[in-house]
Amino acid sequence: MNKPVFPSYQELLNEEAVSVPDALRLDTQPNIANDIIATDVWTDRGVFEKEVEYLWPKVWQMVCRETALQKAGDYYVYDIARYSILLVRTESGELKGFHNSCLHRGRALKSGKGTSRELRCPYHGFCWHLDGTFKEAYCDWEFDQSQLAELTLPEVQVTTWGGWVLINMDLDAPPFEQYASVLTEHFQRWTPEDRYVSLHVEKKIACNWKIAMEAFIESYHAIQTHPQILSFTGGDNSQYDVFDDHLSRTITAQGIPNPGQADRYSVQESVEAMTGPGGFERAQELTGLDADTITSRQAIGAVRREEFAEFMSPEMLATVTDAETMDSILYLVFPNFAPWGGFQSQITYRYRPDGMNPDGCIMDIYLLDGFAADQPRPADAKTIRLDYDQKYADADGLGLLGALFDQDAGNLPEVQRGLMASKSRKAITASYQELRIRHFHETLAKYLAAGD
Repeated sequence: MNKPVFPSYQELLNEEAVSVPDALRLDTQPNIANDIIATDVWTDRGVFEKEVEYLWPKVWQMVCRETALQKAGDYYVYDIARYSILLVRTESGELKGFHNSCLHRGRALKSGKGTSRELRCPYHGFCWHLDGTFKEAYCDWEFDQSQLAELTLPEVQVTTWGGWVLINMDLDAPPFEQYASVLTEHFQRWTPEDRYVSLHVEKKIACNWKIAMEAFIESYHAIQTHPQILSFTGGDNSQYDVFDDHLSRTITAQGIPNPGQADRYSVQESVEAMTGPGGFERAQELTGLDADTITSRQAIGAVRREEFAEFMSPEMLATVTDAETMDSILYLVFPNFAPWGGFQSQITYRYRPDGMNPDGCIMDIYLLDGFAADQPRPADAKTIRLDYDQKYADADGLGLLGALFDQDAGNLPEVQRGLMASKSRKAITASYQELRIRHFHETLAKYLAAGD
């Protein structure tokens, strides 16, 4: 079939009234081989165990916000597959990360998060300073003194980016800014480090972690899975980018109906699906444009800028494009860290295996919001944890997003079940709209090849 004609994302940007940032103007037009993917990558325990050995110890991973480790003694434990990493703010203010295992008999030193003056094992009392150097052991005459002196906790690499703390267990891995390609350059304008966590939901989902992640790197599923957003989400107008092995992006236009359903909705319906009742009229007041002239993206942008004035300077606000007020600008830093760009509530996703279970995962959803520069930073929201049988709609604060995420979460266990039942043992992907899935698996294969 011939592809219908509708505006590309870059053509939508041509309608902007102010200069468009270079990050949005970049269209990489990736050419990713349209290879069939064997279902083993999602269903085979052997593949999962290769990931445990050859992926997770080698990649940069987001752990938490810097605000979780503000003062000396603050600690935070990050668990991934069989690994456990203990992050600590030392007395000198440095962030350090250690393998969370006592060098005596192996007990985990800490769990969760908290504050401590030292790192003392709750089992026999072996103790380390916050910088990981050995402090003391009870009945130390029982041990070789030279051995005790060398009991420094093994470290991992730690860095920060955009207000996030990240780790890499490989001490020889390249720095995060090199690993993440153009990410830092693109986010200079959107400054996630200047935002606070207004919501954090952590949910267990009965599927392989990659199945959950892949649902959020393509917009193709929206027509069937999320019909309620078609009046204001141009999924078919989406742009897909690949920057290098470790970074890719989807930009999905908001504020316009999906091209295939455009004749169903008026401009006012598209606008008020995002702004709520009265938004279309308010936009006309703000812009001075009448109902027959104003576009849906102009209208939503005007209403959003009025909201952003609470935390943005007038000078900065004057440079904000309509796109940056509404569009889904979703990056993936391989393998599992997915921050959104733009000036609206910035969503960030993370996907992890649920321990050593290849058929279960934990998905984190963070919302980052701005606040006025002359006001103190609001406290980060407490984590809401949802088990396998709980719904996103049960989480206070997600609002209409709860129903949207529940539609995704309803698909994912059935994708797992279907892949396991597959007779062909193969999956095909759309040439353009699902190219990021193929790109992800190309990079994953490079890491897993180390085990062959």
